[in-house]
Amino acid sequence: MDLFEHQAKELFAEYGVPVPTGKVAHTPQEARAIAAELIAAGSSKVVVKAQVKAGGRGKAGGVKLADSAEEAEALAAQILGMDIKGHTVHKVLVEQGSAIAQEYYFSFLLDRANRTFLSICSVEGGMEIEDVPHESLGMIQISPLDGVDLAKARELAVSGRLPEAALDGAAELIERLWSVFVDEDATLVEVNPLILTADGKIVALDGKVTLDDNASFRQEGHEALEDKASADPLEAKAKAKNLNYVKLDGSVGIIGNGAGLVMSTLDVVAYAGEGLNGGQRPANFLDIGGGASAEVMANGLEIVLGDPDVRSVFVNVFGGITSCDAVANGIVSAYALLADRGETVDRPLVVRLDGNNAELGRKILADAALPGVEQVETMDDAAARAAQLAAAGA
Repeated sequence: MDLFEHQAKELFAEYGVPVPTGKVAHTPQEARAIAAELIAAGSSKVVVKAQVKAGGRGKAGGVKLADSAEEAEALAAQILGMDIKGHTVHKVLVEQGSAIAQEYYFSFLLDRANRTFLSICSVEGGMEIEDVPHESLGMIQISPLDGVDLAKARELAVSGRLPEAALDGAAELIERLWSVFVDEDATLVEVNPLILTADGKIVALDGKVTLDDNASFRQEGHEALEDKASADPLEAKAKAKNLNYVKLDGSVGIIGNGAGLVMSTLDVVAYAGEGLNGGQRPANFLDIGGGASAEVMANGLEIVLGDPDVRSVFVNVFGGITSCDAVANGIVSAYALLADRGETVDRPLVVRLDGNNAELGRKILADAALPGVEQVETMDDAAARAAQLAAAGA
């Protein structure tokens, strides 16, 4: 889960990381009131910053400096409603201006390739990390067992070639960022820019945090950080039913058991759909997991069919711990459960069953003679048929 900048900074502040004072506004009038409050407290300027989970806000015109509360109101009116890389701005962060002497870059992240943690520090901040010259990057692997104390934090700052005037303050801030990274189960904590102010202070002028959803069971406070307003309604509905669902932009609904099988199914469907009417592609990722009970299958079908872009559904199941006859019975029962809920399966369903008790599962489906259900033996042929049906329904 990615956090908004203001959420990241609120989290930083809880750990003693210095951040500019600011508040979130949802209207120009709120922005004016916050700016007036900051100016009255001694800030000569305020910054109005679009709150979207995307980079490049400054280049897009989503970060503006204001000299007065009236100007902050006008700028907020311009920024609210903007589209930045496909993200609509619904709120802005209004915060005190900072007297910037120098800008740096710092982050902790999960190094998946080497199965460890990594720190990146650079004396060149304020730009996309990809644009920073490689020779200016200090990259050091962090042992999860040893962690980061003040001495290690200073070593990390030195690796980025930060000047002597910034080392003490940067070390303290980096040590606290490590606490954020570990205690909050983050996979990324980034500050860009990390600034040295004119009066010699080190401040996190920006903040980016990605939290590990797999650790949500032990992070009860993270639920309050979710951006439910902009979440895809189908994804939110699937999450409430404990289904692993991701909305895509195609027309072939996908239901499978096991993430690996579903990923392979996406590829096969995309390949089969090339050249057909409209170039049919997968409409979603949906993993029903190891169990395919009637309720789970019904929930899966309900979610997939809830997408108006879906024109056919491909159910691809390899029977293992859950046998194919159980899956087949689940599909049959799912039709009945959906009918009881007032839902009808009004789009064709292509089913491929393989593995444990596949023959029995196929017989159960054949005997049920469910409307719109076709059985295809191989994965490639089933994907091709689902893509054809989707193209025919376009």
